Order: sequence, then structure tokens, then C-alpha cells
Amino acid sequence: MKIITLLPSATEIVAALGATHQLVGISHSCDYPAEVTSLPRMTATAVDSHASALAIDRQVREIVDTGAPLYTIDAELIRAARPDVIVTQALCDVCAVSEGDVRALAAEMRPSPNVVTLDGKTIEGVFTDIANVAAAIDASDEAEELLDGLRAQLKRIHATLKGAKAPRPRVAVIEWTDPIFAGGHWVPEMVAKAGGVDVIAKPGDHSTVVDVAAVRDAAPELLFVGPCGYDLAGAIVAAQALLASDAWAWARGLPVWALDANGMVSRPGPRLVEGVAAMASAMHPALFGAPLAQHAVRVA
Repeated sequence: MKIITLLPSATEIVAALGATHQLVGISHSCDYPAEVTSLPRMTATAVDSHASALAIDRQVREIVDTGAPLYTIDAELIRAARPDVIVTQALCDVCAVSEGDVRALAAEMRPSPNVVTLDGKTIEGVFTDIANVAAAIDASDEAEELLDGLRAQLKRIHATLKGAKAPRPRVAVIEWTDPIFAGGHWVPEMVAKAGGVDVIAKPGDHSTVVDVAAVRDAAPELLFVGPCGYDLAGAIVAAQALLASDAWAWARGLPVWALDANGMVSRPGPRLVEGVAAMASAMHPALFGAPLAQHAVRVA
């Protein structure tokens, strides 16, 4: 079976199901696991991912306003690969290629590949996406084992918190730094499963712009900074820049953690559970120990 994945979380799901060897193409932004990085890139973006947070936000808004696509598909390359399955998404208009474009291309191909769409907005929704991908690539047994392991890890975290009657700190998760976006979809649920209370977002809601004053007035006791699309090094720089600004002077006395958003927060795949574990360790180090250094770093 030949598989094409058009966003990083899809690639990670296929890899976690043990089907990396069946991948014949990935998106321009897929980077995990390392063995996929030599595969053909089936998409491209008009956005300069190396620009500042504010510049990226402006680019996205300007492109969307013109009606031009943020992402393009290499239709000829996809046709030549003759995939049996293409995995795309319908969750975020500014995160990956349009599901409609993918389905239109698939409908023109002979034979027409099976298109699987990821659209989970919660952790359980992501688990359903994993099961759906598995069904399409004949890996349902692998999915059962994977999902059992992920759920067991979440249950262990819950049992530890419950057994210790751990207090739940008030938490804010910053998903973008200029403008400020609150972490949405599954992020507030991650905070809850890690033993905290998200004070600026609700589970399942879209990520939304929030005013710095609103974050301050919500009285968080701990901040996580994990900008969408950033690795840990980028998140550290972003968190330090926030704290250096006058608008965030009020937060300098709080615990502030930078997160590997690419690895554990912004991609709806198996590693979200690692993100829950990292958050739990940051909030409750006496129960879980310090977070792994490759997952989270305290910057204040």
C-alpha cells in the first residue's frame, strides 16, 4: 500500500502505526520521525516560516484576504506516486492544504485513492482519527495497541493526581505570541488532564486572539508558551521575548515554561500524550519529576 500524508500529524500517525515504509510522499512541513524527511514533498507554502510571529500573522491574513491559497499541492507529483491512501485535514484553514482541493484531485485520479480526513478537536477526537487512518491502511491491530498505551498513560497521570489530591493551578497556554492566541481545541483538555485549569480557553473551541490584559486579569498561576509550528528552541526565544516586553511585566514572577509545540501541542497526533505528561511535570514536579529537557524548559 502506498500512502501520502499532507500534514505533519498525519505523518506521525502513520509512523506510530508502523507504516513509515509505506509512505511515498509527505507535506513540506513534515519533520518527524527523522526517517521521513528524505521523502518527496507534495505541498508548498506561500508563508515565510522564518519570519517573526507578527510578520507571519500578517502574511497569512493578507494571503487569505486576496483569496489566494496559503498552501499548494503538487498534483503531478501526487498523480505520479499513485497513492492508495491520502491523509489530509479539515480542522484548520491556515494549517495545511484544503481538504476540498485534495478530494477534487483524488476524484480525477484513476484509480482514485482513498482520502482520509483528520478533524479531531479533542484528545478523544484525535484518537478516533488515529483509528480511522489505521482502518484505511490495514493497521487496526496496531492502532488498538497504540491507543491502549496512550489511554493507559493518561490514566496513570490521572490516578497519580487523584491519589495525591493535587491542587489544580490556574494555567494559560499561549499558542501564538504576536498577536496573542490562546491555545484551543485539545489544548485546554491537555491542561485539565495534566492537573491544571485553563483560565483563557475552553476545550474544543478554536484558538482565538486574546488581549494581554485579559490574560493578566484571568490570574494565571503558571504560563505555558508553545507557539504553533515552533520547536522548543523557538518557543524559548518567544517566551523570553514576551517576558522582556513591558506588557508582560506582570508575568515575570510566575513560573513560565516553553514547550516543544511542534512535538507535543500543536500537532493532533500520538505525541499529545507526551505533552500532557510534560505539562503535568511542570505543574506537579513533586509527583512526576521535572519535564524532560527536550520537551519543556522553564524560562522564568
